[in-house]
Amino acid sequence: MTIWEMLAVFVAGTCAGTINAIVGSGTLITFPVLLATGLPPVTATVSNALGLIPGAVSGAIGYRAELAGQRRRVMRLGTASVCGGLGGAILLVSLPSTAFETIVPILVGLALVLVILQPRLSKTVRRHRERANVATKTDGGPLLFGGVLAASVYGGYFTAAQGIIYMSLMGMLIDEETQRLNAVKNVLAAIVNTIAATFFLFVAEFDWTAVALIAVGSAIGGQLGAKVGRRLSPAVMRATIVVVGTAAIVQLVTR
Repeated sequence: MTIWEMLAVFVAGTCAGTINAIVGSGTLITFPVLLATGLPPVTATVSNALGLIPGAVSGAIGYRAELAGQRRRVMRLGTASVCGGLGGAILLVSLPSTAFETIVPILVGLALVLVILQPRLSKTVRRHRERANVATKTDGGPLLFGGVLAASVYGGYFTAAQGIIYMSLMGMLIDEETQRLNAVKNVLAAIVNTIAATFFLFVAEFDWTAVALIAVGSAIGGQLGAKVGRRLSPAVMRATIVVVGTAAIVQLVTR
């Protein structure tokens, strides 16, 4: 890499770490930049996954206050993330790149619809449970576990917009504050990136310069994103998710 390419990767890593902590989809910033430096798609994907781990951990630490009292929830959903992340990583090295990329925009679009409708859907779910005299599940039940598992498979494969999918699922199925759910989202994303990157270490080729630059940048960005994201209201958070997610769909379809 030239010095300018290295600077571009570092800046992209910082931006990705920031936006991942707030919403997700940071990969849509780093991935095109890595491709522009001449890296093959698979090498760019695995290098990006490893480099974003410090950013995901940094974002989770920045949200540590919102994680209080959610250990059981994180442990349960984290199990789904481990299994899904490993499955997605295996798919990346086993399937042609077009196999998953075809459905990615559809998944992100569906997640955005769920985010937009989340307040209404949540009220409907709560009313149904009250009429049926069923207690609200604090962990989302089997439906959320399965949804997180599927989203983590996708996250292990490509990582872009997995945070949006997590937020839409949890927002619909768990009666909880948006900021506390965002804290859980950051932990789940960190788990998926770590599991996938660990698998890639044994089967794929990395560009270690890119990994180092993204790692440092995303760690800084994770702290910035946590500070900004924790100040956003639920409505603003949902609007941010929709804007970023729409941009993600456009980029995925047109690139």
